[in-house]
Amino acid sequence: MAFDQLGRKIILGIAANRFITNFVTKHGMKMGAKRFIAGENITKTAERVKELNKDGFVFTLDHVGESVSTKQEAIDATNEAIHIFDIIDEYQLESNVSVKLTQLGLQINHDFCFENMDRIAAAAKEHNNFVRIDIEDSPVIDITIDIFTRLVKKYGKEHIGLVVQSYLYRTEDDVVKLGKLGATLRIVKGAYKEPKEVAFPHKSDVDANYTKIVALHLQNGNYTAIATHDEKIIEEIKSFINENNIPNNLFEFQMLYGIRTGLQKQLLEEGYKVRIYTPYGKHWYPYFSRRIAERPANALFILKSLFKS
Repeated sequence: MAFDQLGRKIILGIAANRFITNFVTKHGMKMGAKRFIAGENITKTAERVKELNKDGFVFTLDHVGESVSTKQEAIDATNEAIHIFDIIDEYQLESNVSVKLTQLGLQINHDFCFENMDRIAAAAKEHNNFVRIDIEDSPVIDITIDIFTRLVKKYGKEHIGLVVQSYLYRTEDDVVKLGKLGATLRIVKGAYKEPKEVAFPHKSDVDANYTKIVALHLQNGNYTAIATHDEKIIEEIKSFINENNIPNNLFEFQMLYGIRTGLQKQLLEEGYKVRIYTPYGKHWYPYFSRRIAERPANALFILKSLFKS
């Protein structure tokens, strides 16, 4: 097993430990997690986003959390997502919203989850805004795509989008099918623990598939959110865009809050649209762990912060 695969497996395994989760959730913001999490509440987060909007960045706000176990938790998460649209209007932010279906009750009842997601999509349309359904691990992908398909037909691609992951074998076929709907896709590499039967085990294959499906979706004339911090991939995609005369209004680059801020600024200065995926909330640890698993070098930042006075 390659070192990066082993590192991801260890990090995600630790993240599943309830004791560690409770400890890090209590103390982690002081230990350096605030580099990746904009705030623990929407008000502080909105203030930060407002500042960065002035520099030209646009945003996606995500109230972090997943795999709720009660209907009330799912309803609360739904209400919070809807509330974000109110905050965006109140603060006049250049931002949209991202949600996870397991946070909205997907593992409780599919129809119940659909009703919650339908409320959020309706709010996105009411506010003339946009919500993106984040993709999760492979067991829930089919139902996620089904819910998205129903809602995009109801509300339109200008108000709802989806995420796909290049480390899954199935994704190329999914992109072809979703492209026929004119779907707005955010393309990521993937950060869940998946078996080799469903996901590419080697980084080189994940990277090659990433550029392949980005090119495929763009060539089909569909809006594409290119979500990566990999400079080599970014340069390859920029070359493809230039060689194929892809208009700037058909894509944007997306990066995570707190990661590769210099590269974010560089792309913005080059005239590209740059959207920063910005999480907030108290239940941030699973999200944070996947960011470390994606790039274990990020853990060095946390270790250094432990020894600061």
